[in-house]
Order: sequence, then structure tokens, then C-alpha cells
Amino acid sequence: MTVRSAFEEATDAYRLPRLVRLGPNLYGAAFTLMKMVPARHIIRKALADGQIGPDTVIIETTSGTFGLALAMQAVHIGRRLVLVSDPVIDERLYRRLTALGAVVDRVPAEAGLVPGGFQRARLDRLDELRGEHESTFCPEQYTNPENPRSYASVAELMVEALGQVDCVIGPVGSGGSMSGTTRYLRSVTPECRAVGVDTQHSILFGHPDGKRELRGLGMSLMPANLDHTTFDDVHWVSAAAAYQSTRALYAQHALFMGPTSGASFRVADWYARTNPDQLTVVMLPDEGYRYTDTVYNDEWLAAQGHLTPSLPPEPDVVTDPTVPADGGWQTYHWGRREHPDVIALAVP
Repeated sequence: MTVRSAFEEATDAYRLPRLVRLGPNLYGAAFTLMKMVPARHIIRKALADGQIGPDTVIIETTSGTFGLALAMQAVHIGRRLVLVSDPVIDERLYRRLTALGAVVDRVPAEAGLVPGGFQRARLDRLDELRGEHESTFCPEQYTNPENPRSYASVAELMVEALGQVDCVIGPVGSGGSMSGTTRYLRSVTPECRAVGVDTQHSILFGHPDGKRELRGLGMSLMPANLDHTTFDDVHWVSAAAAYQSTRALYAQHALFMGPTSGASFRVADWYARTNPDQLTVVMLPDEGYRYTDTVYNDEWLAAQGHLTPSLPPEPDVVTDPTVPADGGWQTYHWGRREHPDVIALAVP
């Protein structure tokens, strides 16, 4: 029998979500640290395949919790970790990363003004850093197929606990969690629907790239792990809608989550009520501790103009996914199509 270290057991406890009932036909998959799912899987596979040796430096680009999950894994296996990030990385997250021994290399602020923004600049810096070390391993969360594959364990938990899942709803960034979870669920229930949650001015589902207040959703570059044929529908949720829904999720269900979870909850709560015959699961990936001074602070919300506006009870249906619409919440029927096929029909 393999003896597991206390640290390994502690980090493994972060991996799988709690399934919390949020309504008659709605469950939340509430994660402590969702990115531990792909980080743990990718690092373990790389060790087994010999891609990580005794002197290998792990280098990745991230400004979110994937870096935190990698930092925990790096401590466990005793390897150096360098994370390429940007100037707007949350300061609390930065301190947690460096306290675990990770080196955080931030690209300059002016990098956000060029095409591709911080994401392009971070990828370029990552290439530079890999050239400075003899042995490196990059998890490549945006392109590594092991990212979506790792979520089979999450889907398996859902099926074992709930039986048939008729619809899964969740945020889209790298594409791994929704593409991977849905792929497994459809091996059991082919008709299982998938609803992606994005934010305005993200290129993932057709919007032109632009400034996004809501972090953790959307991208400026298209990730290879995003399988567009996964999605039946897509919703775009604004920062204001996400923040207010985050507070509602806490007030109504005592789930202290972040705004990415709030955006997904807004969509899922409406969808479940609209489709009472379907058992729906919503992915809630991030906890709220980084947002105590912002999303959970009424003074901050008021200063940003997000405290008082009334939000629509349902999304506005749009017919052109390439045009960001005014308002807090829009939806489009994607129809499990490839991205170029949808855009070709939308753009004359």
C-alpha cells in the first residue's frame, strides 16, 4: 500500500467539489479550488512520463488559481515554480503564491495596451524564461488535452451522486472544465445539455476583444482546449450582474464564492426554474476570500456603480454573437457548432 504524505492528502482534499442542493432541480458543484483538478492530474502524469526530472523547473502563465494549485503541487514534489502573471494579479493571491515558494514574474503594465493584451505578453515572457533554464516543464493549461481529461473525475462524482444529469452550466476560460466535464457526462447521457457562461468583450464566443471588468471569465486569445461543439447555449454576464448574483448566492445558500461562481449561478438559477423537468448542475469554481474588500463590500460596489441598478429577471436573446449588447445579461443559442461556422453565419 502506498503511503500518502500529509501534504498530499491536504491538497487532494481541495480537488473534488461538494454537491449542494440549490433548488428542487438544481445542484451546485462548489469547489474549494477547482484548478486543483487539472493541476494535480497534469503534474502527476508529467512525473510518470518522465517530463519532470529532479532539476526541472515548472513554468506556467496564469493570473488566477491555477497558479495556486500548481504552487501546492510544486511544494509536494519539491520542484521550483515560476509563474508568469500580469500587474493586476490579486495581491492576496500573490502573497499566497510567494509564501508557497513560487516566483511570480509580472509583465509590464504597458503590455496590456497591445493586441492580445496581457495574455499574449505573458506567453511571450514564458518562452523567454523557458530558454533560460536547462530543464523546464510547462503545464500549458490552455492547450494541454490533459486539462479537460482531468474533469472526468468531477463528472463521475456527479453521476454517482445524482444519477442522470440533464444540464451542466459553468464559466468558460481555458475551456477545460466545461469541455471535459460535459464530454464524460455525454458518455452516460448523450442528450445532456451544456451552457457556457462568458462575459462581454471576450473573444471566446464571438465578441471583439475589449476591456473586461469581470476577471476569471473570458479570454483575449482563443485557447485550444475550448471545444465549441460542447455548448448548446452561451450567456454573457456583466460584472454588475455577477457581483449581485455572488451576494445572492451567499445570502440565500450560505455559499461564500467568487464572482465567476456568481455569474454561473445567475444563469443556472434562471435555467433550472425555466426547465423544471431537468436536473441541472452548476459549476462554482472559486471561493470568495479574495473578494472581501470588493464584491462583499457595499461601499466598493456603490463606488463602482454596481449596488443599486436593477437587473433583468431573464437574459436578452441576441441573434448576433459578434456584437456585444448593452445590459447585464444576454444569451445566444450556439447549437454545438464550431466557432468558424457560427461566426460565418453572423458576419455578412
